[in-house]
Amino acid sequence: MRKILLAVVVISMVGVGFVLYKAKPIRHSVTALISGSGLINTDSLTIATRVNVPEGFTRVTYPQGSFEEYLRNYKLKPYGSKIVNFDGSEYFWQHGHIGILEVPVPKNGLQQCADALIRIRSEYLWDRDRKEEIGFNFTSGHYCSWEKYASGFRPKIEGNQVNFLKTAAADSSKTNFYKYLNLIYTYAGTLSLYHELNRIEDTTDLKIGDMLIKGGSPGHIVMICDEVVNSEGKKMYLLFQGNTPAQNVHLVKNLGDSEISPWYTLEKDAVISVSNYTFQSSKFVRFK
Repeated sequence: MRKILLAVVVISMVGVGFVLYKAKPIRHSVTALISGSGLINTDSLTIATRVNVPEGFTRVTYPQGSFEEYLRNYKLKPYGSKIVNFDGSEYFWQHGHIGILEVPVPKNGLQQCADALIRIRSEYLWDRDRKEEIGFNFTSGHYCSWEKYASGFRPKIEGNQVNFLKTAAADSSKTNFYKYLNLIYTYAGTLSLYHELNRIEDTTDLKIGDMLIKGGSPGHIVMICDEVVNSEGKKMYLLFQGNTPAQNVHLVKNLGDSEISPWYTLEKDAVISVSNYTFQSSKFVRFK
């Protein structure tokens, strides 16, 4: 029945932060993280300029116009900006980030952890006129593309079956694009992304745009947004995340290793703590 599918969706939307969100808010200012090596530039407004390269490392180069360069140069709000929930309230935990991405948070309560990364990927494809590549699976496994939605097709859900029927006029506007994304946010999430996207088995192949994921209801997901390497081939990465409830996308500290924070070393099946969430057995996926 439709209620079964919707139940899955509702559970996935609850996410890892629900219980924490209900806790009494803690009003703390953001704690600066300025290490001895000066890894943080508090007056810079992009990911690449906010975080310096650790000694002995260099940034991995990518082509201009690539998704990797798009993420690395993503704009940030001024240093010290707080994480704000969709309803305008401050998120209770303000000690796990060193930057807020310029990604608006809709007031409808959608755009949680997986949704935020779906939006960033989709906006990149839209801006590069690669709209035919925009599409995602529902948790049910049914694929929903932007092109089909723009042509007027909408999902009709009957039990576990989803059929797309032309019930609306064609509309390729940016406004309609965001309505499409709201649909994706409702019926997709970490569980669908985990099953849909390509798995990365060898972490030496990790690159910017890849994601650390726990698929489930609730689950969690974060995205690699910068990458450095040393002469021995050792790599480190920066990560950002959305969260539940829907809130600002933020560049996270490495609370487990203050010597290299906010950089991370990443290994498959390792325990990796990201701000207020811990991945117990790390798995990685990549957008197609």
